Amino acid sequence: MIRVYLLDDHEVVRFGLREMLEREGDIEVVGESGSAVDATHRIPALRPDVAVLDGRLPDGSGIDVCRDVRSVDPSISALILTSYDDDEALFAAIMAGASGYVLKQIHGTDLVDAVRRVAAGQSLLDPAVTARVLDRIRKGPEQPDELKNLTEQERKILLLVAEGLTNREIAERMFLAEKTVKNYVSSLLSKLGLERRTQAAVLASRLLRKPTI
Repeated sequence: MIRVYLLDDHEVVRFGLREMLEREGDIEVVGESGSAVDATHRIPALRPDVAVLDGRLPDGSGIDVCRDVRSVDPSISALILTSYDDDEALFAAIMAGASGYVLKQIHGTDLVDAVRRVAAGQSLLDPAVTARVLDRIRKGPEQPDELKNLTEQERKILLLVAEGLTNREIAERMFLAEKTVKNYVSSLLSKLGLERRTQAAVLASRLLRKPTI
């Protein structure tokens, strides 16, 4: 028997999934919940083969649950079931260790097949997508166009300027001479077409302080 846990904040959806899966005869739903916090505690205790996790929940996300559960028990496979075709969420799901990322529009028979394949240790993630994610990890996050001409050191210093640090404080933080920091600041201001540190600080706050998934 394939042991499955269901996480979705809609009771009707959970009921439909449970009925569909258990009708197959080789799948047993061992637990369910509508809360990310509840699922994070219950899934490791129940040790299902597959956790089918809703992508977005009122108190979190299935991706967060996937990451937390697999950090405790990597033998539990996770299948993210979502209404949103979102590249950033897909990236986050892969990074969290999910074995699959499928849309709720999926046909019932295909979902059953997905659960069986994930339980068997297979990945449903498109190899091309996985390759894109690995490439993104190697290259690091995409830099805003305005900052692409800056060196890595200049970007680090720009962040510290945005924090309000003086040249002397930046020099101490980065173990550089104060004159070296002054030269870096002059260089990055020139590349950004700015005249004052305050302008650089505002720009950095706008471009580099974006929330992450």
